[in-house]
Amino acid sequence: QVRLVESGGGLVQAGGSLRLSCAAPGRISTVAMGWFRQAPGKDREFVAAINYSGTNTYYADSVKGRFTISRDNAKNTVYLQMNSLKAEDTAVYFCALEATNWPHEYRYWGQGTQVTVSS
Repeated sequence: QVRLVESGGGLVQAGGSLRLSCAAPGRISTVAMGWFRQAPGKDREFVAAINYSGTNTYYADSVKGRFTISRDNAKNTVYLQMNSLKAEDTAVYFCALEATNWPHEYRYWGQGTQVTVSS
């Protein structure tokens, strides 16, 4: 079982920023990774994805221009920089490893980190 560990969530005011991190237990340099989120009472939704080398990224329309996904393969870590946060960004954020159907389906998932944006 692959254990992904997300961190960096918290409480922030609208308009603020947070950076989420997702640490993987081994080499990630050959696999795509993604971020998803799930708000209370809603289905999990795609947020962003990045290919194995970091040269190709893909975003949900709702976060395009505000969020940036990146990766550091030497540290086995993927990041999600979230700027200009809105109340509707409040959710549990999950990272995902090894795309099985780019960019929306993945083999492994983290446990999630809570992001709360106060308006």
